[in-house]
Amino acid sequence: MLSDIEISRAAKLKPITEIAEKLGINADDVIPYGRTKAKVPLQYLNEDNIKNSNLILVTAITPNKAGVGKTVTSVALSLGLNHIGKKAAVALREPSLGPCFGMKGGAAGGGYSQVLPMEDINLHFTGDMHAITCANNMIAALLDNYQYNNRNTDKALDRIVWRRVLDVNDRSLRNIVTGLGGLSNGLPQEAGFDITPASEIMALFCLSTSIEDLQARIERVVLGYTRDKKAFTVKDLGVAESIVVLLREAILPNLVQTTENTPAFIHGGPFANIAHGCNSILATKMAMSYNDYVVTESGFGSDLGAEKFMDIKCRISGLRPKATVIVVTTSALKLHGGVHADDIKKPNLEALKAGMPNLHRHIENMKNFGQSVIVSFNKFYFDTDEEVNYLDEWCEQHGVTFAINNGFTEGGKGAASLAEKVVEVIENKPSIDINFTYEDEDSLRTKIEKIATKIYRANGVTFGAGTLTRLKEFETAGWGNLPVCIAKTQYSFSDDPKKICAPEGFNITIRDVVINAGAGFVVAVAGDIMRMPGLPKDPQANHIKLVNGEIEGLS
Repeated sequence: MLSDIEISRAAKLKPITEIAEKLGINADDVIPYGRTKAKVPLQYLNEDNIKNSNLILVTAITPNKAGVGKTVTSVALSLGLNHIGKKAAVALREPSLGPCFGMKGGAAGGGYSQVLPMEDINLHFTGDMHAITCANNMIAALLDNYQYNNRNTDKALDRIVWRRVLDVNDRSLRNIVTGLGGLSNGLPQEAGFDITPASEIMALFCLSTSIEDLQARIERVVLGYTRDKKAFTVKDLGVAESIVVLLREAILPNLVQTTENTPAFIHGGPFANIAHGCNSILATKMAMSYNDYVVTESGFGSDLGAEKFMDIKCRISGLRPKATVIVVTTSALKLHGGVHADDIKKPNLEALKAGMPNLHRHIENMKNFGQSVIVSFNKFYFDTDEEVNYLDEWCEQHGVTFAINNGFTEGGKGAASLAEKVVEVIENKPSIDINFTYEDEDSLRTKIEKIATKIYRANGVTFGAGTLTRLKEFETAGWGNLPVCIAKTQYSFSDDPKKICAPEGFNITIRDVVINAGAGFVVAVAGDIMRMPGLPKDPQANHIKLVNGEIEGLS
């Protein structure tokens, strides 16, 4: 079996202008970034076509550290749909350099179900991540300049909440002191860095519906508080228009292709464990403007990405998926069944059975949203027929469609069965309108509690010192009708990564709450989740290198 990077290099890519023309987008209008990447102008959004397109969400069970192949499944399903004669595309997030050089080594699919050019997508791509990083840090610099020049006046802010970002996992930058070395170097103050995918600029970027909406959202971003406790925003700073200038091309969706030349729109990259975990609304809508079926994904399991996809992205955009695919692997199920991570590839039917409550809870979650569910099994060489048959029979007993996905090894042909079953569900029993977890009118506390009890199955929520007071302050400031984005571990329904499978009888602890008024949601930080990850003991950066002009170590 060839490696991912060998498969990607062997693929015969078409000029991106040809991919655009096939969609119905004038090749002269796209903005090429070399031969195989381009940005698509927003004038090509077609709301009438969007209404007639079938959106498919791909989510997953609670993953193990290696993941469960959600992106592979998303790409494979788009290939499979085209293989059976449908016009389909995939809409995904952009990978972050942090995980690529940290744990993952890449996030562009795998095997014969990849988005290409893989090396570019995993690295600097079209520069969107850098533009977002620059926009965030430009605001930080302008804010510090404002403080410096108003330091002896009543205009000086009492408190700054805006942080810098960097698309690198760097734990040493989580909490820092800036402005040292005398007055000419600024005012000494505590500061810190988050990772770029956790930036509010990234969040609002992905939730913007136009360039005008982008500016309006940037204007609403809260940077700090005045001495009389009023929020101080980017609009108050007077720099929103200049920040939009930095993002003027980044906001345009990126068009690339798959290993089988299927169109792929890759745009935006918020993490789901610390942000909302979905690609941009604009990219999803652009894909739906020119395809009968569009596959998109949300980060990690249904308790994180899919909940935020429904309660935040769909609430804001009006998008409604016609079906949801839940990705499952035997290795993840065995992990939830109590097997050590080193042994999850070994046959163990009893452990798999013990892990089934995790899958069952994810299915229940999506059905509670009103979704028609298809379980997609990512098949690996170590899976036994006994284990696969058990999964198939279990799904049949629980009234859920089951499909085996061999897209990793066979591309579109290997995902044809999955594609056929997804189309059958959409044609005969599509999802109903979304049953949101909470109402806009609910208090912020109630929204958090409903997510915790309905989605995570917690007994209740423990609020840390000052969090309830801040929630009340948010409501007084007019932010009470915003949705909630919970930041928590991806490895458990709880806020403790050690509580695997389908834990019960626990409380979720909210230790902090943050207003993202520009993005349009309130962030509730649960447990020990970090908005700036660290690197593992053996980061993937140790294995990425250039050999005879070719990149090795990305996958």
